[in-house]
Amino acid sequence: MSGRIRLMRIGVAGVERPVLLSDEGTYYDLRGLTLDIDGAFFTSDGVRRVRSAYEAGELPEIQLDDVRIAAPIARPGSVLCIGQTYAAHAAESGAEPPSEPILFFKAPNTVVGPYDDVRIPRGSTTTDWEVELGVVIGRQARYLDSLDDARDCIAGFVTSNDVSERTFQIGRPGGQWSKGKSCETFNPLGPWFVPAEDIADPQALTLRSWVNGEPRQDSKTSDMIFSVAEIVRHLSQFLVLEPGDLLNTGTPQGVALSGRFDYLRAGDVIEIEVEGLGKQRTPCVAA
Repeated sequence: MSGRIRLMRIGVAGVERPVLLSDEGTYYDLRGLTLDIDGAFFTSDGVRRVRSAYEAGELPEIQLDDVRIAAPIARPGSVLCIGQTYAAHAAESGAEPPSEPILFFKAPNTVVGPYDDVRIPRGSTTTDWEVELGVVIGRQARYLDSLDDARDCIAGFVTSNDVSERTFQIGRPGGQWSKGKSCETFNPLGPWFVPAEDIADPQALTLRSWVNGEPRQDSKTSDMIFSVAEIVRHLSQFLVLEPGDLLNTGTPQGVALSGRFDYLRAGDVIEIEVEGLGKQRTPCVAA
């Protein structure tokens, strides 16, 4: 067996199990190799071990019927996010393009599955969507010297929705980005994780979003002000990134903050997709 592999986690919240999805659409059980797709998995060279077992035909096939698709990585130690990575999004936000990556954090418990509900916070009238390329860290990154060193620390990529409550984020004293980003369910992730070696160029991926079937965002990662490798190298000068951490790399133009679209309400359905990384569909409900 050969070809691209996609790693997933399935099952009800709290008892998810890891599986592999082949290009042919066959699912394989990974529990003989790992209990979960988490920091320990990446630290122990899990991606290589899974690929080797798959190519050797050693993984048992399984059938999936009406099972919940969970986030493809277990709750990360950190969820790091980059603001205003795309010049056009900075402009629609009323800001100048940044001269270096803008960092903020989300609470790790915001991470949910790609088809789970997004809960609109109590009293919120300005909840927004943000399709992003998510990066999963595969080895510790500290004081990296080069872009090649940064690439070596990237395990792979995921589709990520950096849901935001804009009044919490920018309408409170001092600017409160993490308050506006850390509400429950505010980071749908997946449906699958794709290893870095199976993505030819992370700076050549299309990102799209829809609300209730109507197009919203349509851009490419080639429009990022800072490349994925540049972001990882830069962050490593200020903090230590650990295996299993999630890095959201920013969103392109086309969000409700632009004033061109209505904000999200209970009953809306968000769909987001990153080329090669799968498509999400998350209904919005009242918290």
